[in-house]
Amino acid sequence: MIDEIRAAVRELCDRFGVEYWRKLEPDTYPEEFVRALTEAGWLAALIPEAYGGGGLGIAEASVVLEEVNRSGGNAAACHAQMYVMGTLLRHGSEEQKRRILPRIAAGEIRLQAFGVTEPAAGSETTAITTRAEPEGDAWLLHGQKVFTSRAEHSDLMLALARTEHGLSVFLVELPQDGIEIRPLKTMMNHATTEVFLDGARGELVGEEGQGFRHIVDGWNAERILIAAECVGDGRWFVEKAARYASEREVFGRPIGANQGVQFPIARAHVAVEAADLMRRRAAELFDDGERCGAEANMAKLLAANASWAAANACLDTHGGWGFAQEVDVERKFRETRLYQVAPVANNLVLAYVGHNVLGMPKSY
Repeated sequence: MIDEIRAAVRELCDRFGVEYWRKLEPDTYPEEFVRALTEAGWLAALIPEAYGGGGLGIAEASVVLEEVNRSGGNAAACHAQMYVMGTLLRHGSEEQKRRILPRIAAGEIRLQAFGVTEPAAGSETTAITTRAEPEGDAWLLHGQKVFTSRAEHSDLMLALARTEHGLSVFLVELPQDGIEIRPLKTMMNHATTEVFLDGARGELVGEEGQGFRHIVDGWNAERILIAAECVGDGRWFVEKAARYASEREVFGRPIGANQGVQFPIARAHVAVEAADLMRRRAAELFDDGERCGAEANMAKLLAANASWAAANACLDTHGGWGFAQEVDVERKFRETRLYQVAPVANNLVLAYVGHNVLGMPKSY
């Protein structure tokens, strides 16, 4: 099945070549591409068939995002819909799931926004100050979120807020009175925003006070999917660098014959393939319902580092041309740099492994 998924996704991506992505710079959302991916059913891969989705595992779903990036695209434009809805699937009521998931699967509504990060909290999720107060059958949210990607291109946002009994998760309709969304310009085309909540209405998902546990459940899926994107990026860089190094001649011979050019590309390839093995292991454990926190985090770390090494090798191989927009290396270079710090900084992954896997004292 994996090979069939790769072929089908690549065929779709071929309709949106690098020229398509280049024209979107610096900040135009790839609406047509996301619509095509939705209509083909790929963004509903993880939704069970009972709710109109593909009923696939994360191993298959991760291949979808990998192929988008390997084709020269940027799956970050829509990847959140795969893992954000997991909180609703695992902790939402049956009524919520039957009301919302089939509409997501059909492309009628979009659940792309994940409102967790705040200006003063950052990676310290438990320090958020956005609060939610009950009012009748709903809750009213007050506070601010930042780096909330795709809020302008989403019909629903999953938001974490503080309630009387701890942190809780809410579904928030977008747009509505009581919400202001401000775009944030960044070094890559990521459609990220600040979201200001002033009495916005939200719907509780799961149990009040258990919101942190509810979203932690989805972090392993997020790590695995991001690792797959980085593997896709890494393969794009390696393939492009190897091709150029074989074609470009200087001093009467291909530059790829020089070890100073060839070896960094080969080393990047080795790192990408090793990271892919960890991604596959983490996905296997996840789909089998086994604990996979360590493997998911390590997959993200290895893949992010491998894609960044591949990006630098590719840029060095192209020399000055690597900085030219028409070659696309600089765009992909900016895009893959994000994963050194998001959705979890690599140093926090090391802290997790040091403490939770190796048993060393907690560092944060």
